Amino acid sequence: MGPDVNAGGAALVAVDGVNGAAVKAAARARLAAADRHLRGGISVWDASGVFGELAVAGDQAGRPSARTLLLLYAADLAFRLRWEIRPALAEGRIVVAAPYVDTAIAFGRAVGLKAAWVSDVFGFAPRADEYRHSDTAPARLVAEREGFVEFGCDRIAALPNGVTRHQVLEHARSHLEIAARRKRRSRGAA
Repeated sequence: MGPDVNAGGAALVAVDGVNGAAVKAAARARLAAADRHLRGGISVWDASGVFGELAVAGDQAGRPSARTLLLLYAADLAFRLRWEIRPALAEGRIVVAAPYVDTAIAFGRAVGLKAAWVSDVFGFAPRADEYRHSDTAPARLVAEREGFVEFGCDRIAALPNGVTRHQVLEHARSHLEIAARRKRRSRGAA
């Protein structure tokens, strides 16, 4: 648990990772650990249904670029903030966003998009009060397909030259580990 998150009431908890099933499990565990009077809920990606529509449309809709997927994720996150996250925070609740911003940034970086562009896309999102990094061994990454990074790897029009789906997952995982270390260091310095 983060520092005095439950004692202060409302909190946004980010749970990020490349394995969707592991992210959901970590989110459920974090919410279960919260004071029952403060529990709000879990906000998961595709709350707006945009990715479900893309999946149903199949190949006839064409394959999106990585930039398009990230812009859709940003639109979905804006929806989540407006209709799920901010209202629960205003009521003094704890909201677990699973995944949140770091997962999308890690995907963008793993497929070769510039860090500045990816960060700018998500500049509207408020900082989380607490961060969790859900890490999963590479062997499970190929089997699990519930998360945004997994969806992106399956849907993207083209992977960077010669890069496999598994390598994108590993690169995203590496970017998330770096982000988690930075956040731990910044919390220690505060």
